[in-house]
Amino acid sequence: MFNFHKNHRSLVIVSLLVFMGLSILIAIVPAYQMQETQPLASMQALTSQEISGLKIYTSENCMACHTQQVRNIEMDNVWGERPSLASDYYYSKMRLDLWRQSPSLLGSERTGPDLTSIGKRQPGPEWHFLHLYNPRIVVVESIMPGYPWLFEEKNENEIHDNEVTIPVPKKFLKNKNKKIVATQKAIDLVIYLQSLKQASLTQENPEPFFIPSIKKKEATNTSANSSLPDGARLYMSTCAACHQADGKGLAGAFPPLAGSKIVTDENPELLIKIILQGYDARSEYGLMPGFAEQLSDEEIAAIVNHERSSWGNKAEAVKSEDVKEIRDYINTLNQ
Repeated sequence: MFNFHKNHRSLVIVSLLVFMGLSILIAIVPAYQMQETQPLASMQALTSQEISGLKIYTSENCMACHTQQVRNIEMDNVWGERPSLASDYYYSKMRLDLWRQSPSLLGSERTGPDLTSIGKRQPGPEWHFLHLYNPRIVVVESIMPGYPWLFEEKNENEIHDNEVTIPVPKKFLKNKNKKIVATQKAIDLVIYLQSLKQASLTQENPEPFFIPSIKKKEATNTSANSSLPDGARLYMSTCAACHQADGKGLAGAFPPLAGSKIVTDENPELLIKIILQGYDARSEYGLMPGFAEQLSDEEIAAIVNHERSSWGNKAEAVKSEDVKEIRDYINTLNQ
């Protein structure tokens, strides 16, 4: 016994047994327990194109900088409506081949924002394409590298009707006479990113809660609109990526809101309709998706009020009842 450290055979056997025991405890048992996880009722399996995008997401190592995990602390509720559950990852667990399973997409750090519900925060494909080509186009202060190899430069007469052309502002183009076209890899990756939306919970799945911050919240103003959510915060999380924090937009991509006649019009009906239905009437700008399904009447009213009172804009505030009236009118027309 006292010569155990000198007995190579005993050392190898004991090391092997310890390694096997730890492997069973740390890897095999948790993997077996994960088989009991079931998908949420409202979840859908990934399509073949979304699976292709998932593989590109992992091959480009996006999870090195982006997480897909909403923790149950208050500071994380900007990323999702609820903390993440094991069931959220049911369909992302897939075998890449006989020997490999898809890697964990929880991520390692938040050098970039969490992507759990990026499909809801940024539902429009144009934003994603521009962000992948050169992140500084849509987020000026971004430190994310661009992925230009996912795109091709083509002359206008070389572009086919079924190809996706990206409205890149000329100052970001190396060759001003070329057009930027998304490759199939870029399209699949964007489709995968658009699919990232937290599934709603049913009564059978009790909703996990966020642990509130100990820090006391500052008193809110007592104006007529004090009952509305924080419009500035909603604008930053929903609109600023395209229209920018200063409301100046991006030339050739997204229109400015500062000084916009639509934003400051005495009648806010058109502005509210654009937020609800989206906008695709001007060819020089990218398609804006509608947010009727993502935002409540109160949230839209708060964003509208922020836009109508910021960056030098001065227009009367709207109420959530005004948004509801226009929403109901649109729904009546669509019936």
